Amino acid sequence: MTQPDQASQQTNAFSHARLRVAVVGGGIGGVALAIGLGRAADLDVRLYEAANAFSEIGAGVSFGPNAVRAIERLELKAPYSDIADGSPAPFEDVWFEWRRWHDDNYLTASLAPGCGQSSVHRADFLDAIVAHLPEGIAQFGKRLASVDQDDHGCRLEFTDGSHAEADIVIGFDGIKSVVREHVLPPQEYGYLGPRYSGTEAYRGMIETSALAQAFEAAGVEPRLARVPQMYLGPDRHLLTFPVKGAELVNVVAFVTDRRATRFTPAGDAPWVVETSQQQMLDDFPGWGPATRTILGLIEAPTRWALHDIAPLPHYRRDRVLLVGDSAHAMLPHQGAGAGQALEDAYVLSELLADPRCDRSSVEDVLAAFETVRRPRASRVQTTSFEAGELYEYAAPGIGDDEARIARELEQRFDWLWQHDPEDDVIASHRQLGWAEAKAER
Repeated sequence: MTQPDQASQQTNAFSHARLRVAVVGGGIGGVALAIGLGRAADLDVRLYEAANAFSEIGAGVSFGPNAVRAIERLELKAPYSDIADGSPAPFEDVWFEWRRWHDDNYLTASLAPGCGQSSVHRADFLDAIVAHLPEGIAQFGKRLASVDQDDHGCRLEFTDGSHAEADIVIGFDGIKSVVREHVLPPQEYGYLGPRYSGTEAYRGMIETSALAQAFEAAGVEPRLARVPQMYLGPDRHLLTFPVKGAELVNVVAFVTDRRATRFTPAGDAPWVVETSQQQMLDDFPGWGPATRTILGLIEAPTRWALHDIAPLPHYRRDRVLLVGDSAHAMLPHQGAGAGQALEDAYVLSELLADPRCDRSSVEDVLAAFETVRRPRASRVQTTSFEAGELYEYAAPGIGDDEARIARELEQRFDWLWQHDPEDDVIASHRQLGWAEAKAER
């Protein structure tokens, strides 16, 4: 007799669960959602990851106060606090200091009281939260080929020939999402995949002590190695902030080609390539001693082509929902992408874990989530692009007016940071006609 595959065994074993939830994608957002849902004993939660182990690409990631608030509400504050970096006293509220490109002169600072520049190494953060993932939820080597659904539920097909069934599918599968093509079929909606922004970013890491010494030798204030900085200039900007217990400085140097057609569909060219220090330096001619010193310490930079997606017309198709980068991949200029994924994870975990959400009501729950979350996430996408234009003296009506740039930078992030994802849970309850108080679990 043929033995049933693992997915079928699990489906049978959990057939009496209140709701079977398939989460596609094991990045920060997908893992955070699975952790939140895993606390509800009457849910069958499965996390499908294409790789053979959890992993994150990239280096440092910055979290604003809203993202830290989401982390706390997901009950992940302790593992995050163990590895998070921040600005040193007395600069603990500084998100970034902003400086002029050619002489490093101070323009202003953006302050995030009580949070400042809260940052981690992506891989470290993922490792820290994976430890809180309930055993047996994650399955690896499950690259999604397609998803389909009918009135009875959803079916996922994987490239290894296996399949799984669930009541709902949550697409946390990133900017190149397969789930997105089910929710928004290209033949009906046209191309809604990754688009090239016209901006590329050099990335590297520097030992904090080495940068401080090099700054002192170059006549630059050494504390700039330890306090988050952003250097602004025409068609360029460069940022630094500490990671790894402030032992390393994360560096990202952005270059925008405004002569090229921007936001074109992504081609076949690799998004990340190795490059030379000289090419990187050549892209910043005339920049001040701080920038030249920073770049001079990155011997083997990588160069990243930055992509996003256009704001989507909707995130849901019946029982299949897009979240995180699948729904709203954005440029990194507000340090907000991971934060939006964490907000999604918290709000969705609260709604799905509520006993009032079952097979008969779950489509209404997903619709309420979309109604509440999509306007905010779409705004963050749009303003992330606009922030990059501001940094590079290209914002409409502002240009290189540094006094106006400074005034804008002092307050432009307040709406983003002051948000509490619990308010989204309450708003979703109102959409559903539920009482605002959380139901007993």
